[in-house]
Amino acid sequence: MLTFDSPQYLLLMLLFPIIWFVRYKSRHSGGGISFSFMPWGERGDYLSILWLDILLVIERLILWGGLFLLILALAGPNKLLRREEFANRGMDIMVVLDHSPSMAALDFGVENRLESAKNMIFPFVNSRDNDSFGLVSFGSEAELLVPPTVDYQLFLNQLKQLGISSMDQGTAIGMGLSLGILHLSSSTASRKIILLLTDGENNAGEIQPTTAISMARQLGISIYTIGIGTSGETALEFVDPESGKIISGRLNSQFDEGLLKTIAQETGGKYYRAISNGTLSTIFRNIDNQEISQRLTRLKVEKQPLHRTFISAGLYMVLLAFFIRKILFREVL
Repeated sequence: MLTFDSPQYLLLMLLFPIIWFVRYKSRHSGGGISFSFMPWGERGDYLSILWLDILLVIERLILWGGLFLLILALAGPNKLLRREEFANRGMDIMVVLDHSPSMAALDFGVENRLESAKNMIFPFVNSRDNDSFGLVSFGSEAELLVPPTVDYQLFLNQLKQLGISSMDQGTAIGMGLSLGILHLSSSTASRKIILLLTDGENNAGEIQPTTAISMARQLGISIYTIGIGTSGETALEFVDPESGKIISGRLNSQFDEGLLKTIAQETGGKYYRAISNGTLSTIFRNIDNQEISQRLTRLKVEKQPLHRTFISAGLYMVLLAFFIRKILFREVL
């Protein structure tokens, strides 16, 4: 929406029809003689004359348009920007994602388990407003990739770059959870949750899942656990990040479902089993519907001054009209 600080200056536009009438009247009153400094022979044929007439009309439009913009600039134009701001903080959500070699299993179709999980996390993050997201990845060790942040682009970029870890064996579920809990411990959000996605059983790391459960309960952190993958033998293929070689083979898929259920139940979360892209998508929609926080918003209105833009555009147009008359038409006055 366009507003003006000094709208009274817009009354100057009333002079436009008066000036036009005076100019038109003087040109047709017989008090002057119109002639050109160009020899008649250089005018060319009828098409050349028509082109010059069109150019003259364009010059007039440019001149009057430039004067119009300069008057608008004098009136102090502003653009009103309405922006919705959150008056309260959303929840903190830490994604703890398994990237061990078993997550390269191809039982979810063309993409492996890790890529399928990432593809479902993307729309989940984009569907949330005002919530902070953090990312922890783990294999035989755990690593913080993104601390809780509302910079969704940063989070999604790091998630996109996450790939299968090297050939070191082990799944440190306890370590991954503990690292996620640690970075939620100082959070002031009213609601803190962890989304744990894994296809294995805890067989690595110095911290046991039972310790992580105790920490989460003390801090009021709920953990949603998602077991990914089908049971039995499945194909596996990925590029080893250390050697660059393609690793392929067969995997006897299994994970500790009992542990994942315990983690969820003891922390006030919920356990899910994902055996396909469809069930994984349904799981994230279910969590999204369950974790709804109250959002208080306020409307903030800001004024963006536009007078410099109008002045620049107006001056350029007036100068262009001057160039057309003095250079192309070779007028003296």
